[in-house]
Amino acid sequence: MSVTHNVNFRAGQDAKDYTVPGIDVATGHKLAKQIQQQLFDLNELHLTLKHAHWNVEGPNFIGVHEMLDPQIELVRAYADEVAERIVALGVAANGVPGALVKNRDHEDYSLGFASTIDHLAALDEVYTRVIENYRASIAVAGEEPLTEDLLIGQARELEKFQWFMRAHLQR
Repeated sequence: MSVTHNVNFRAGQDAKDYTVPGIDVATGHKLAKQIQQQLFDLNELHLTLKHAHWNVEGPNFIGVHEMLDPQIELVRAYADEVAERIVALGVAANGVPGALVKNRDHEDYSLGFASTIDHLAALDEVYTRVIENYRASIAVAGEEPLTEDLLIGQARELEKFQWFMRAHLQR
């Protein structure tokens, strides 16, 4: 399943006439455009995890509250890695909230104060969406192994975080 995301760039301002060595400029820019979705997803995931961290309540509160902290930190670091890869590929990384909202195909996370189970179930759905987008970009990134490797490593950790949540949801 290969999905190409539609992120608009302004010629001359948002793309350079170079990319990383070993691939042509068109391929580098295509790949940067594709992984822009990961930057949007990671920025949104970071904020959503922090929101859940602040608003989770009930049994297992402290365990879930503290489980989210390392995820939040790593997701923020992943966003930085992806943004830097986009720029290395010769395209401006777009981290502004308006672009994130404009380019997404889903609604905001809907929970405020809610139980640990409700937040974890909702976060499980968020992780599924993010990981599916990663897998689509990994398929496209097969053209460039260094970007593919970055995405594979991050996806592996995101899948592990999702597993942590799913383990809490087991009865």
